[in-house]
Amino acid sequence: MNEWKTVAKFGDPMLASISQGLLESNGIRAEIYGEVSSYPSFNVAEQNIELRVNAEDYESALSILAASDKAE
Repeated sequence: MNEWKTVAKFGDPMLASISQGLLESNGIRAEIYGEVSSYPSFNVAEQNIELRVNAEDYESALSILAASDKAE
């Protein structure tokens, strides 16, 4: 079973989606967690949206996101 690790946190669901697309375009499967909230401003204040990748892809994902200034 794959272990998922949080590679970045966001308050804006669109930024999370863009980062997910960036990782997936580089061959890294990424999932978004915590995107749905009945209080959207809560996500922004708390950065509750997590972008997760398989543990084996974590370092590569960090490098890709760092290059685009989206790293955790």
